[in-house]
Amino acid sequence: MAANEAKEGYIFDYISDVEVKATPEEIEAVQVFSKILVEDYGYPKTYIQTHPQYRVKVRPSDIKKEYPVDIAIFNSVEHSEDSISIIVECKKKDRKDGITQLQDYLRFSRANLGVWFNGEAQVFIRKFESNGRVEFEEIPNIPKFGQRVEDIGKYKRKDLQPTHNLKPQFKAIRYYLAANAVGVTRDEVIAQQIINIIFCKIYDEKFTNPDDEVSFRAGVGEDLSLIEERIKKLFSKAKDKYHEVFDDSDTIFLDAESLKFVVGTLQGYCLIEAERDVIADAFETFIDHALKGGQGQFFTPRNVIQMMVEMLDPNTNDTIIDPACGSGGGSLSNHSAMCGTNSILKLKKIIGIMKICMKKERNLLLNILGE
Repeated sequence: MAANEAKEGYIFDYISDVEVKATPEEIEAVQVFSKILVEDYGYPKTYIQTHPQYRVKVRPSDIKKEYPVDIAIFNSVEHSEDSISIIVECKKKDRKDGITQLQDYLRFSRANLGVWFNGEAQVFIRKFESNGRVEFEEIPNIPKFGQRVEDIGKYKRKDLQPTHNLKPQFKAIRYYLAANAVGVTRDEVIAQQIINIIFCKIYDEKFTNPDDEVSFRAGVGEDLSLIEERIKKLFSKAKDKYHEVFDDSDTIFLDAESLKFVVGTLQGYCLIEAERDVIADAFETFIDHALKGGQGQFFTPRNVIQMMVEMLDPNTNDTIIDPACGSGGGSLSNHSAMCGTNSILKLKKIIGIMKICMKKERNLLLNILGE
């Protein structure tokens, strides 16, 4: 066995680089969120502890700390009781049990922020005191490295960061909406709403000056009606801009709480600079195998797409016809190979006939590329 390979049944921990058992919890949650903390939120690995696990007290009177914390984030390289700031709970798969466990961890530690993440769903909470009692509230997100809680949702356009992978975020959105959104239960309806909201975000990213505050945002303690009003104004502007995509009847009808969750989850990212095809990620998350089969909609793995593109070796004199392109991942890869991601040719050499939300998907791809 090579020196850099973990033994069978083990993986290397992303933070500590020590070997840990390859349990579903580790693979699907702890390692995934650890990477998100570093790559998306900007926390140094030296500020994070995963293995060995940091421990907190079971009761305030205890001397010994017995509760193992899945991920602990500190405000310095010193991992002490006084410097712990955020606790992440990944052990409990159920939302209710996970939040209850997380609140216990926060109650008996000095951390004021917590995250429950199980690989599919996530909840952000803040601990505060009211009339001598410890209380908890859900918040849109946690601060990025160097931010305060009060800074959440106060992003300038230049502050938005591209990401390597948005699938965990889309999974969390789908899980939340399926469980909580009022009047929305079917995945295809949820997906159409997310398409509309993504258009709002892309419009905001494209037409907000670098030093101006974005409108696609949700702050801690902010009135839900203000968030809803901003997003619906963005959608109205997007409909005017992309009038060939939308009908007059198109609306965003998610309830205000659900809208806050979606906006809070996506607000810190820059979608038009994302490394992967954002819309394909969304549809691969929202359209499950049964729905794909029912509508003849299947998604080709990225490595297979890449192999096909390399075999075709297209150039700018070629025209690519993909009559079953779905969310356009293959067409987008062909475009990149032909023209480069910043080419003025954009997608003009690619013809796609889309079966689901044809205009919206095609135009989302165009707008992500800057057409």
